[in-house]
Amino acid sequence: MEQLAGGLELERYARQLKLLGESGQQALKEATVMVAGIGGLGGTAALYLAAAGVGKLILAHEGIILAPDLNRQILMDSDHLGMERISTAAAQLKRLNPHVEIEGHNSKIEYEIAKPWVESADIVIDARYDFPERYALNRICVDTGTPMVEAAMYGFEISLTTVVPGETPCLECLYPDLQPQWEPFGFPVLGATSGIAGCLAALEAVKWITRVGTTYAGVMHRFSSLDFACYSVGLTRNPNCACCGEGGKP
Repeated sequence: MEQLAGGLELERYARQLKLLGESGQQALKEATVMVAGIGGLGGTAALYLAAAGVGKLILAHEGIILAPDLNRQILMDSDHLGMERISTAAAQLKRLNPHVEIEGHNSKIEYEIAKPWVESADIVIDARYDFPERYALNRICVDTGTPMVEAAMYGFEISLTTVVPGETPCLECLYPDLQPQWEPFGFPVLGATSGIAGCLAALEAVKWITRVGTTYAGVMHRFSSLDFACYSVGLTRNPNCACCGEGGKP
């Protein structure tokens, strides 16, 4: 078990130690969080998890940096246009906090490829931009028993819940249609809104790891960044869910 590195790390986290305590900070240092998608939402989540002192981040996102990314993807910058997204993000995070181990994968989420990453994580943040990858990640988390923060945004609307396999509804319980109408590269997005969603996802992961506060396990939280209206509703598992219900078991 790796311990906090004395005065240097304690000084870095001095302001949050007042909230989390040394035991909470130690829990963060021992934790591994996978962030699937490091765009506007996932990149913001990864940034604040690194800043908080999570011991290891596993990042997955394919492709190169494009100009339309720069209104929201704060781990990217203009000097790296056309370069690999994941390596740029990893370098930015290491500059922010050299104590955090970064494992990056230039890859989409596919079941067999991503399963080992999920298995080695204590909690996953789902920040992918399309439903097929979200469903694949949901299936892996259910099969491995790994909790998953399900965070999404569209326009000014943000949704957040935490999936705890065997206890709460999974993604397919909530959205059983495997072919929803969705345009992954054409939906409208404002950087500040995706940033709020990313901060909420990071906070949810920190609360889960440190056991400080109450998570949104089994609860869907909705927030409008346009007028700050919000509400939360309790969720119920679907016993016939194709993924986590009796019908989904072999």
